[in-house]
Amino acid sequence: MKWRLPFSPWHLLLMPLALIFVLPLVQMVLTSFMSAQEINQFPPKFIPTSLHLEGYRTLLSESHIVRWFANTVLVSAIAVVSHLILCSLAGYGFARLRFAGRGLAFVVIVATVMVPMQLLMIPTYLMFARIGIVDTLAAAFVPWLASAFGIFLMRQFFLGLPVELEEAARLDGAGTLRTFVSVVLPLARPALATLAIFTLLSSWNDLLWPLVAISDDTKFTLQVGLASFQGTRRTEWSQLMAGNVIATLPLIVAFLVAQRRFIATMTFTGLKG
Repeated sequence: MKWRLPFSPWHLLLMPLALIFVLPLVQMVLTSFMSAQEINQFPPKFIPTSLHLEGYRTLLSESHIVRWFANTVLVSAIAVVSHLILCSLAGYGFARLRFAGRGLAFVVIVATVMVPMQLLMIPTYLMFARIGIVDTLAAAFVPWLASAFGIFLMRQFFLGLPVELEEAARLDGAGTLRTFVSVVLPLARPALATLAIFTLLSSWNDLLWPLVAISDDTKFTLQVGLASFQGTRRTEWSQLMAGNVIATLPLIVAFLVAQRRFIATMTFTGLKG
């Protein structure tokens, strides 16, 4: 009788790699409970001698962290909802509808992924300044209303769905929009969950563009607000680590909730190009 491991041999490699990735998160949480003296001492400590809440207290009392958190939730929520609506509609159109220039239009949209954000910042800023949304939350979420990656992801998923299901719906008298809403979208829940988690991660962690477009500290998002704790000569490490813990927890919860659908979509969309 052959002796077999109770788990896949790949786990022997993946478990140490997972620990390497988890270690910085653990260090961040532990550092958020250290005093300023422990953080700045050398050699640095990994585990605090006692739990200190000064970082959290100072963060809540001397900054707009609650406002920043609410701003980030609003921007991310609008980005996720608009991505789910606009990218699914566009992806379905490129996957199923026949119209002149469909292939060229899709290639042009996907090609925009290769354009660096830094190249678009000045034209985007000038355009937003003309319509009067610079230094508002609208400047933070308008660039996230849709994306080429979202359109590509949804198109790939829709291409993998059997056409017979939609043909059966049309035989029953359903139009294109009714077929899309009643038949296609329920089957696309894994892809929608994946698109939602990608959009949430990107919009939640966006720093560069809000840093350029927003100067009012009450309209900062979390990432811009936390960046203000880092100065040229001094960094408030306890507050910065406490803020990072607050900013990271919602993302971890969101990924844990959607990870099954995320993995299912990554497997499914790789079957057909």
